[in-house]
Amino acid sequence: MSAKLTEERVTVPSILLRKQSGRKIVALTAYDFTFSRLIDAAGCDVILVGDSLGCVIQGGGTTLPVTLDEMVYHCRCVTRGASRALVVGDLPFMSYQASIEDGMRAAGRLVKEGGVAAVKLEGGVAVAPLIERLSSFDIPVMGHVGLTPQSFHRMGGHKVQGRAKSRVGAATPGSREQVIADAKAVEKAGAFCIVLEGVPTELAAEITAELEIPTIGIGAGAGCDGQILVSYDMLGLGGGEYPKFVKQYAALGASVTEAVERYSSEVRSGAFPAQEHSFSAVARKKVALIK
Repeated sequence: MSAKLTEERVTVPSILLRKQSGRKIVALTAYDFTFSRLIDAAGCDVILVGDSLGCVIQGGGTTLPVTLDEMVYHCRCVTRGASRALVVGDLPFMSYQASIEDGMRAAGRLVKEGGVAAVKLEGGVAVAPLIERLSSFDIPVMGHVGLTPQSFHRMGGHKVQGRAKSRVGAATPGSREQVIADAKAVEKAGAFCIVLEGVPTELAAEITAELEIPTIGIGAGAGCDGQILVSYDMLGLGGGEYPKFVKQYAALGASVTEAVERYSSEVRSGAFPAQEHSFSAVARKKVALIK
């Protein structure tokens, strides 16, 4: 049975209502028009234009080099392909950390120039004032706590957060208490939902139960109100090893390689292009280049 849904466009209020109804939120990343169109047609609720494009599109090792101009460009491509899903744009590293004013301008560009309906930013307590300001000016915000890829250097890599309690009683970076404090700060500041990444299943379930806004998990277990994956990972388009939390629903990478090998073989042997792929010098009638 197809998972495609026919309901009207997904909105921020409709995502909020998912918490009450218990209907899970389906989210994936996209970075261009073609993937956005295909994912949208399949009934995905939220399409995130993630700064993960720094890795899967640009071939970098982290998300840190991604620029605001690049995010605006990719957001614009994705919004053109989505007719139903809620499109959310990532605020890239150092586009919002220096000041609230920087964050306001960056978010405004993703909405105004990129066409997104909401923005996502990483952090908790530290970015709560910015979330509050953005929300007060009607720019919906998706929060992101736990494993935050833009904190790659502080964390010493992409490492699970919130496994241990703080030894000093108060919240310390990476502790269970800090993840909880960050999630609550994001909600209080006005975010409409929050991504929980790379945290223990039990902690994610606890936070989900305590918050009134929906949680979307990635490497956070089944207790969240929804799930998100990088589309290139779940489609098997990435190279090397995949994170533990990724389930591959297809092996398109292998299919693409096989198709290109067949194409290469036919070009070299002269089998392609065949007569049916070619035009004669004199056409009896006008022939369109694309049927």
